[in-house]
Amino acid sequence: MKSKIHPKWFTDAKVTCACGAQFTTGSTMPTIGVEVCSNCHPLYTGQQKFLDTAGRVDKFNQRVAQAQVKQAEAKARKDKKAADETIAASA
Repeated sequence: MKSKIHPKWFTDAKVTCACGAQFTTGSTMPTIGVEVCSNCHPLYTGQQKFLDTAGRVDKFNQRVAQAQVKQAEAKARKDKKAADETIAASA
C-alpha cells in the first residue's frame, strides 16, 4: 500500500447531537455534530417529531409565488408582443 495517502484516524471521535446526547466512535474527524441520533430519532423513540417543517413549507410557498409572478410577467410580454405584431401586420 502507498504511504501517506490515508487520512488520520481518530479512535475517540466525539459525536454531539442537537438533543444534547454525546458518544464516541471512530472517525476521520475529531468532532462530529449531528442533528438526529438514536436517542432522539423517531424510529428508535417511537415518538413523532417535526424538524422545521413550517420553515420548509414557507420556503416552498415563496418559491411557488415567485414562479407564478414570473409566469404572469412572461404571459404579459407574450401578449404585448402578439399585439404589436398584429398592429404591424395590419399597417
